[in-house]
Amino acid sequence: MKVRAGIIGGAGYTGGEMLRLLVNHPAVTIAFVNSTSNQGNLITDVHTDLLGDTDLRFTGELSFDIDVLFLCVGHGDAKKFLDANLVPAGIKIIDLSQDFRLAANAAEKWIYGLPELNRERIKTAAYIANPGCFATCIQLALLPLAAKGLIQNEVHINATTGSTGAGQSLSATTHFSWRNNNLSVYKAFDHQHLNEIGESLLQLDPAFDTVLNFIPQRGDFTRGILAAAYVESDLSAEEAERLYEDFYAEHPFTQVSKKEINLKQVVNTNKAFVHVEKHGNKLLIISIIDNLLKGASGQAVQNMNLMFGLDEQQGLRLKATAF
Repeated sequence: MKVRAGIIGGAGYTGGEMLRLLVNHPAVTIAFVNSTSNQGNLITDVHTDLLGDTDLRFTGELSFDIDVLFLCVGHGDAKKFLDANLVPAGIKIIDLSQDFRLAANAAEKWIYGLPELNRERIKTAAYIANPGCFATCIQLALLPLAAKGLIQNEVHINATTGSTGAGQSLSATTHFSWRNNNLSVYKAFDHQHLNEIGESLLQLDPAFDTVLNFIPQRGDFTRGILAAAYVESDLSAEEAERLYEDFYAEHPFTQVSKKEINLKQVVNTNKAFVHVEKHGNKLLIISIIDNLLKGASGQAVQNMNLMFGLDEQQGLRLKATAF
């Protein structure tokens, strides 16, 4: 028996990635793909690379003859959808927006869906709040330290994301002519993902009370996030590397690299690579992910696999391209 999946908001970047993954997932059947703006259109009219993979059309109607519902909608729209539509009990929901990530908005029924933090809770969850892309990348850089209570000084983080992180809607800073050959800082020290990062660090270290200095940047590439964080630490390079290897030993998508890392190693995959270096009394942690996969749709499918007792890596053994 296959898992029957429905997708709300299938025309955007995360919806497209969800389709690419689920069309080829051996344990999933796509029951419907909802898009009010593309109702009746072939999915391949929007996601043209899927030509030959599916003959599904977008629908404006809803069907709850499904096992799992993916909400690939904008921030604020997931809550509006659930307020307006009664999803029957028994259908699992995975929300890719930020609407239910924070404890104040989530109530007890929503579990924060970072497998490296909450794998056992995800397995029995009915509702998953999928983490943000920056939040995923930065948390994977910091969780091992927090688990040992080793973040005792200010953390400094610089992270650069590709243009797909801004979504498909156009704005002054998403046009090719502005983004190409360009680099800019935005939401310095005040990015919304800081809140979920802080809650996760507190979950591992209830005494955590440290400032996270985060400088986000817009890169002139399409996909991926590279985060570089540093903090004062008494750990040696060898101790830090062992700490990270031990923490991620049972997490197949997060790998600790002894060598320097770069985005091309993880783009188009659900992998996260982490590399640690010691510079004087500073510990530098570099973390990389694909913002649309491990930072969004890939992680959502990873969560689905865990929720339905499937192999965590099923449908997600994707290979990066070297060039």
